[in-house]
Amino acid sequence: MDDPDCDPRALAATYRRFGLVNRLVSAWGHVYRSRVRPELRALGRPARVLDLGCGGGDVVVRLATLAARDGLDVEWVGADPDPRAFEAARERERPGVRFVAQGSRALIDAGECFDLVLSNHVLHHLDAGALQQFADDSLTLSRGPVLHADIARGRLAYALYAVGIAPLSAGTFLRVDGLRSIRRSHRAPELAEALGSPWRVETPAPFRVLAVARGRADA
Repeated sequence: MDDPDCDPRALAATYRRFGLVNRLVSAWGHVYRSRVRPELRALGRPARVLDLGCGGGDVVVRLATLAARDGLDVEWVGADPDPRAFEAARERERPGVRFVAQGSRALIDAGECFDLVLSNHVLHHLDAGALQQFADDSLTLSRGPVLHADIARGRLAYALYAVGIAPLSAGTFLRVDGLRSIRRSHRAPELAEALGSPWRVETPAPFRVLAVARGRADA
């Protein structure tokens, strides 16, 4: 999927199927209940939330649906500089959820600010320098929590995914890209060391890591 010349039909199919895959493996339901919902409720006012590197947009749409059910007034923004991801995400646009073809620096330059910033499965795509820049930019964009969720590398995760994804992977990059992603991901102590202060890294579910910090937009 990182290859700009990859098969566009398989890529589009992969983005469409991510909604189901992320429901099965990403643990965002738990993170929403334990972290996102309490923060948004505590604001006592309409909120703005950013999904940075949103890909096909399924995670931000899922969180928006959960928040709407809880009666929360939130503007949800999914941002991704990859035009292929942006086109896939736009198919999921709805009232209260919009997508922009921008990266973190463009959002900062535009003066954007959010009450919560999150990402899903972005960190393992980044080398050391890009990881630090991405993490730093996310702190600049948020006046509240920053939550970066990713896969935890491990042999069992690799083996279970290799078997479990087979029924869903036909015509997509889900298997080859997913296994590559697991190999490239961090274990929790590795990610904590790579990010440094002020980040802490938790394990919200098996085979998952969550990097957590408070933003500095109001500092």
